[in-house]
Amino acid sequence: MVRKEGGACSFNVVAYSTVIHGFFKEGEVSKACDLFHEMMQQGIVPNVVTYSSIIDALCKVRAMDKAKLVLQQMVDNGVQPDVVTWNSFMYSFCKHGKSKEAAEFFDSMTTKGLKPDIVAYSTLLHGYATEGCLADMINLFNTMEDNGIVANCNVFNILIDAYAKRGMMHEAMLIFTEMQEQRVSLDVCTYATVIAALCRMGRLADAMDKLNEMIAMGLQPNKVVYHSLIQGFCTHSDLVKAKALVSEMMNKGIPRPNIVFFSSVINSLCKEGRVTDAHDIFDLAINIGERPDVITFNSLIDGYCLAGKMDKAFGVLDAMVSAGIEHNVVTYNTLVDGYSRNGRIDDGLTLFREMTRNKIKPTTATYGAILHGLFRAGRTSSAKKMFNEMIESGTTVDIPIYAIILGGLCRNNCVDEAIILFEKLGAMNVKLDVGIFNTMINAVYTVKGREEAKDLFAAISANWLVPNASSYGVMITNLLREGLVEEADNMFSSMDKSGCAPSSRLLNIIIRM
Repeated sequence: MVRKEGGACSFNVVAYSTVIHGFFKEGEVSKACDLFHEMMQQGIVPNVVTYSSIIDALCKVRAMDKAKLVLQQMVDNGVQPDVVTWNSFMYSFCKHGKSKEAAEFFDSMTTKGLKPDIVAYSTLLHGYATEGCLADMINLFNTMEDNGIVANCNVFNILIDAYAKRGMMHEAMLIFTEMQEQRVSLDVCTYATVIAALCRMGRLADAMDKLNEMIAMGLQPNKVVYHSLIQGFCTHSDLVKAKALVSEMMNKGIPRPNIVFFSSVINSLCKEGRVTDAHDIFDLAINIGERPDVITFNSLIDGYCLAGKMDKAFGVLDAMVSAGIEHNVVTYNTLVDGYSRNGRIDDGLTLFREMTRNKIKPTTATYGAILHGLFRAGRTSSAKKMFNEMIESGTTVDIPIYAIILGGLCRNNCVDEAIILFEKLGAMNVKLDVGIFNTMINAVYTVKGREEAKDLFAAISANWLVPNASSYGVMITNLLREGLVEEADNMFSSMDKSGCAPSSRLLNIIIRM
């Protein structure tokens, strides 16, 4: 309005800084920068607030180089950076896993006559904690008192959380005790961190003691605390206690865990092979009034498929249909993969064709499961036809698919075809992974001999990959098979120097051979 009407009123540094900050807050970075340049052209000198606002915004969008340029301009113009400016840099570095760079900024604050405040310490402590630099974290914490900074609840919570997440409960509880000794008020976050860690470790009695302790102190448990406890009791098969906690939180007016929460627990248990426990939690979720969604059903179906219980997997599918939930491509992929893994590839193919009839397009994962099953059954011709069908359908052929094809051809005595495909992929500059190289080293050794296999082993590094324990294992096994003990020993030494630990299986093979 002032621009439009003109008059005696003119903008000062405060007005420009306010609007620049507003643009940054709304994500309008280019508008903020344009206004900053206009301000400079008008002869208005930016102050520390202006520069701090710009630096903070640039740090948040990871434009660290530009932020450093603005900082240098700030210094050149004689504007003294304040602690807030330095904290912005530190926060950004720590947020992106660069606590070392953040520490350099922290140290430079002192050399420039600035005293790091509690925010600076908290930021760097959190950076160290996130990256697992626990020694650096505790060393920094120990310097706080010497520098006249009193640790607050947030600082202690950072330390407790760092130790607790790594299962170091003894250290976490020492900090917890120190916090109490220094008469620092514990908050809900402190207890939530300790309770979550105890639940993860299965120390549910201790977790309940902490719950009762916090309530006795007048702190009301929040959703996070209850979720940790409920998940803990679900995971450790005490569904009666889990249900009681759900009722307790609802009586306190805290919303009960939703189906997303239960789906996560069910999925984790299924991946651990505990599908019966997962089904019990599925029933618990329904019992308290939650309605399972397609993700919940798919997780449970996957659990039964992994356990080889295909009939029960289809029982869950029937329940899914009865609940009025349509199965999607993930449902089909899970069942097809289950059939494939359990040696029932014909049933898998029937389901595969049903997908097409139901207008559900097979994905890369669907074709991968079918190809794996066909090769496993020794039906190489059918697998090759399916691969051609996949290409013709326009479905993406990724590295795992090539791994299935090459591995399947090699296992079914089609090594020459595998080598031709491998060479073709190399000519196309397809970025293969180390697993494929391992498969092909074994195949090439068998068909073309030791020297070509050694060349292929060397090609792993040439393709910017790192040989793993399997890479060395393939070479050592084949060398020993030829009776070349000294060469195998040299390869084993190279493996040791590279930091690859041999598996017990490889050691047993070596001793036997």
